[in-house]
Amino acid sequence: MSNHTRKMIAPVIITICTVLYYIGIAVLFTVVDDMPGIIKAFLLIVMLLLSGVMVAVLMSRIKEIRSGEEDDLSKY
Repeated sequence: MSNHTRKMIAPVIITICTVLYYIGIAVLFTVVDDMPGIIKAFLLIVMLLLSGVMVAVLMSRIKEIRSGEEDDLSKY
């Protein structure tokens, strides 16, 4: 296993866990009967957007790792 692959494991696992958490919350919102439909829809959209942002950040991080920019602090 290459060094780049090892550095990608943690971000991938964290992203998967976070997206599963957001999906779990979204499912919980749909199950609650006392909540108005418009609030359910809004919260579902927010959870989907947060999941999308997490995946975008993961793709950015993977691109940084592959290009050799593992240490972001070196830029500052």
